[in-house]
Amino acid sequence: MIRTRALFLAAAAVTTLAAPAIAQRNFDNVEVKTEEVAPGIAVLFGAGGNIGVSHGDDATAIIDDQFAPLSGKIEAAIEGLGAKPVKYVINTHWHFDHTGGNEHFGKTGATIFAHDNVRVRMTAGGTAAGTETPAAPKAALPVVTFERGVTMHLNGDTIDVIFLGGGHTDGDSIVRWREKNVVHMGDLYFKIAGWPFVDTNSGGDVEHLLFSIDSAISMMDGDTKVIPGHGPMSNRAELIAYRNVVGEAVTLIKALKNTGSSLEEALAAKPLDSFERGEGFISADAFTTAVWNSLD
Repeated sequence: MIRTRALFLAAAAVTTLAAPAIAQRNFDNVEVKTEEVAPGIAVLFGAGGNIGVSHGDDATAIIDDQFAPLSGKIEAAIEGLGAKPVKYVINTHWHFDHTGGNEHFGKTGATIFAHDNVRVRMTAGGTAAGTETPAAPKAALPVVTFERGVTMHLNGDTIDVIFLGGGHTDGDSIVRWREKNVVHMGDLYFKIAGWPFVDTNSGGDVEHLLFSIDSAISMMDGDTKVIPGHGPMSNRAELIAYRNVVGEAVTLIKALKNTGSSLEEALAAKPLDSFERGEGFISADAFTTAVWNSLD
């Protein structure tokens, strides 16, 4: 088999996702940086998931809101865009590094949108990224939920929030600006070192992940600007390369499972050693285990 080489370098510190790092992190030192993606569209990089911003004459909508202690810095970055205060929040999924600011923005009057399963999981609480996450307070919960998606007509754009079947969790949505040709992938796409995070505790499923990525790619062209859940800005070609690497890795793991190997034997075989993904939040063993469990 020809060895596949990953195309991506680490571009963000992923330790912000892990429980010990969160406990020790001094958010006072986090800088929220702004990058203009298209007229009226920006992305904010800080700690946690990348935040998409739609701003203009109508209102300001954000996609995800990172950690609660960063809400003030996020508001300042949005103000720096010349944008109005946040009126709408769209959660791509329920993980705490994407929904931590929900309570703050909910209390300031923003309406929160998300897939049905996001509200269900936030209401119940549970384990996410190895951390026990308590039930969310009422102000943090999505007010508008959907099964397949919702379309917003805002700031001269048609903005589609679409559930493609999940994969990272059972409630992942992508956000597409039709006219501006921009797509926010949430954590269906990690443009960082390491492997994808398939959160089987939150209904993640690797085959759903691949299907969702394929469906998103089919909506793009060579000029589409892609916002990953973590890491720097990307494009369709890089997303295709990522999907192919993940798909080949899944094929290797599935082959071991189909031969009757145990998980322990599969881990000992090191099926992903031919890939160069680097050291990241999700190791080769952790990804192999998640794939194995989701195939069950």
